Amino acid sequence: MTTVVARRLLISGHVQGVFFRQSTQNQARRLGLSGWVRNLPDGRVEAKVWGDAEAVNALAHWCHTGPANALVTDVSVEDSAPEPGVTGFRIR
Repeated sequence: MTTVVARRLLISGHVQGVFFRQSTQNQARRLGLSGWVRNLPDGRVEAKVWGDAEAVNALAHWCHTGPANALVTDVSVEDSAPEPGVTGFRIR
């Protein structure tokens, strides 16, 4: 039995302009997760993700490093709720 969880991730550091959103989308799709990722005006990247608990944790762990050109300084993870009607994983 799988446990479905939802998390909001806020990723800080040099994370914009380094394909962080595209790489996050690729990882999330590979893990079978739903949700979205976007750049924030303050330079951080925000993601809301839901699905199997182990897969969500794997994505959160991956976000601590991100793609090759990223320099992640912090990842904040908080509980969230799935968004009704959102399927798949999108870049906003």
